[in-house]
Amino acid sequence: MDGIDPIDGYSGHRTAEIVGITYRQLDYWARTDLVRPSLADARGSGTRRRYSYRDLLQLRAIKALLDAGIRLQLIRDVFEYMEDQLDEDVTQVNLVIQGTSVMVRRGEDEIIDLLRNGQGVLNILPLAAVKEDLDAKIVELHPGDAPDRAGREIRATGR
Repeated sequence: MDGIDPIDGYSGHRTAEIVGITYRQLDYWARTDLVRPSLADARGSGTRRRYSYRDLLQLRAIKALLDAGIRLQLIRDVFEYMEDQLDEDVTQVNLVIQGTSVMVRRGEDEIIDLLRNGQGVLNILPLAAVKEDLDAKIVELHPGDAPDRAGREIRATGR
């Protein structure tokens, strides 16, 4: 069975369906280390990836950035910079997007240009809204996978 309990994770096919991407995109992103499944990675033929709720949030954020017109390589750079240089949890920040520039808002008054273009602010993408959209999609597609249970995963792991 395909993991009714979100704490046990989501299969690749269910993850792709919930996030709103193709399985092929998900597979490519995992193979190229954009987002590797944190619960279980594929290790040869017959093994299956298991994605956590936090992974789904990250994937949904990537999709939102792609939908905003940001190229995949720039998204890779953004996520890498946030994790390596800022030690930011990508599911807990607000991103500011203008054209091909992506910035992160830290605190009340600090905005850091993640790609160092120094362009102005056009659009703020609150990732809390991404979480709400993700939760609604889970309930719509799989009513038994209540997002409040999935939220326990984040609280239990701190991520």
